[in-house]
Amino acid sequence: MIAVIDYGAGNLRSIRRALEAAGADVVVTADAGRVADADAVVLPGVGAAGAAMARLRKLGLTPVVERAVAEGTPFLGICLGMQLLFGHQAEGDTAGLGLLPGRVRELTGGVKVPHMGWNRSRVVRPGPLGASGEERDYYFVHSYVVVPDDPADVAAEVSYGEVFPSVVVRGHVWGTQFHPEKSAGDGLALVRAFVAESAGARRRAIPA
Repeated sequence: MIAVIDYGAGNLRSIRRALEAAGADVVVTADAGRVADADAVVLPGVGAAGAAMARLRKLGLTPVVERAVAEGTPFLGICLGMQLLFGHQAEGDTAGLGLLPGRVRELTGGVKVPHMGWNRSRVVRPGPLGASGEERDYYFVHSYVVVPDDPADVAAEVSYGEVFPSVVVRGHVWGTQFHPEKSAGDGLALVRAFVAESAGARRRAIPA
């Protein structure tokens, strides 16, 4: 069972449909207990970092998320949800969850902000997304980008005024700057990869 955290962000129905299309059992919930019991967790994101963190704290979800990641539960952050995986957030000068080392800053490069629409992402580290150099098309809506402390956490990159991470992967923690649930076939392929990784983690956790 995959828990999609409902803290007031939009797009929950689309995320749920994408996960179910990939074969997952899904619950959309703001209940900390249900999130804690899930086999995998998805943190969606639409809105401002400060407001999102305040809502997560009010719902008592920040310690649950931290514990889930510490215990090895597969975790996917989407758009703002990916940005909140990191520490300092330039938007609102606030602190994120700090689950991955790094920070979030404004998008630069003299381009129109927000970055909105389809763009091509390139795999830079072989793994569940494919081989290095493979490209996929995803739908982006954002004004901020992540800056991981460890370049090895970057699984894919995209160019819009500058080059920045489109996907981060550190073990069981994944993040996408784009919206896979809005990204047609390539987005669904990524969701399927996450669901498959989650199912594999659950099988490994069950004693023989």
